[in-house]
Amino acid sequence: YYTSIPGSCNFETQDQEWTTVCGFTQDTADDFDWNISNSAGTGQTDPHTDHTPGKGQRFLYVNSSAQKEGNTARITTTKFFPSSLGVCRVRFWFWMFASRQTGVLKVYTVEEHGMDILMWSSSRNEENKW
Repeated sequence: YYTSIPGSCNFETQDQEWTTVCGFTQDTADDFDWNISNSAGTGQTDPHTDHTPGKGQRFLYVNSSAQKEGNTARITTTKFFPSSLGVCRVRFWFWMFASRQTGVLKVYTVEEHGMDILMWSSSRNEENKW
């Protein structure tokens, strides 16, 4: 569900479609999709709950074990966020644990003419935690 911060979602959507509730869309031109769960189902190295204390349990994940190098899974926000006076923040938690198929997690902004601008990326996967 949403909090008062635009674009914020904790993914506790009570069996409603998370993309609609959270204001995301799956990219139909990518190779595989993001999913929602309280376990990534990949074995001992996956998280068994989300990063928040208390009742929060669900998170988005991709299972890269069945993918080939170069495959992408992409979600985008359904709303445009106007530029602000230097007070734009993107905050999220992620879990990437080393495996042969671990790729790169990237965050882009899309400027008004549709060009993707890489804002952040990580291939660090040495820690088994959020």
